[in-house]
Amino acid sequence: MRSPRVMQLEGMFDVPPSERSEVRWRVSLPLEEKPWQIGLIVGASGSGKTSVARELFGDRIISGYDWPADKSIIDAFPASLSIKDITGALSSVGFSSPPSWLRPFRVLSNGEQFRATIARAMLESDGLFVVDEFTSVVDRTVARIGSHAIAKAVRGRGKQFIAVSCHYDIIDWLQPDWIYEPGTDSFQWRELQCRPAIQIEIRRVHHSAWQLFKHHHYLSAELARGSICFLALIEDHPAAFVSVINFPHPKRSGWRGHRAVCLPDFQGVGIGNAVADYVAGLFRATGRPYFAVTSHPALTRRCARSPLWKMTRPPSRTPAQGRSGIRRMAGTHANARLSASFEYIGPAHQAAAKGFGLI
Repeated sequence: MRSPRVMQLEGMFDVPPSERSEVRWRVSLPLEEKPWQIGLIVGASGSGKTSVARELFGDRIISGYDWPADKSIIDAFPASLSIKDITGALSSVGFSSPPSWLRPFRVLSNGEQFRATIARAMLESDGLFVVDEFTSVVDRTVARIGSHAIAKAVRGRGKQFIAVSCHYDIIDWLQPDWIYEPGTDSFQWRELQCRPAIQIEIRRVHHSAWQLFKHHHYLSAELARGSICFLALIEDHPAAFVSVINFPHPKRSGWRGHRAVCLPDFQGVGIGNAVADYVAGLFRATGRPYFAVTSHPALTRRCARSPLWKMTRPPSRTPAQGRSGIRRMAGTHANARLSASFEYIGPAHQAAAKGFGLI
């Protein structure tokens, strides 16, 4: 309908009168030519990405979910899913923060909401799922790292996933098998490549840096006063924290990892593990052994497989000792959880340890 305002606009901008405005696409995606798992429909806003995706994939498109306002994330998933399914999916997309799993969706960061939505889509889809506005609401550093974590999860679970996005910076991180650009009507198959390298800067810091990370630790927000602390930054953004304490022992006195946290926005690409391994190498350079104890199942599996670590105690429940040295009763504190002990046997970083004032 050509209202008075429409006619005024036509006159102001010399727009030819028309009863309607439309844009058409003739799209033929050769997706049956070869096997694939990840696709990307990409282009500038208004280029027709969502229209094309909606026409081709219809009810496979995930725009979001109606998350309950008063339930934790794990309780918001369908009741038919087990806790193992839910936590496994969340971890696989790089959202491995149990404290955050206990919070409602509405209070999570944009990055956590983004990954929780992808995890739910993976669990509820029977094969193919499509996510519109992929990475549009997150910082670009977070978008790139998140894209790689999600790609690993999709491929590992044998799913098919199509991202619809206006951002080209995710291509090298998402590593799609094909790309379609509606703006130019161009389609291309791609070969799987390695993701770009991640540059990590590590600094020795005051224990006050723990304030940014403490709420994301899966066990405790407390930090020993005498701990030696390290901060990892990516593109000047704080990403991970590792602290170490002195570990007196009558047979082998050494060091022990105390706290290790990678912020949710940077999880899923191995940053936390890389920083923990590097710090362990710093302390091995002091000539004293470096130990780690963990009750996190994923960390236990990871260290057990790594050639850099040797298991010194398999997963078990061991009595904890208080400051008085009296063993606590079974079923209390740490002995209520399965934990495993490891010793770092990887390379020692002599030069770096000197630079950090450790030797």
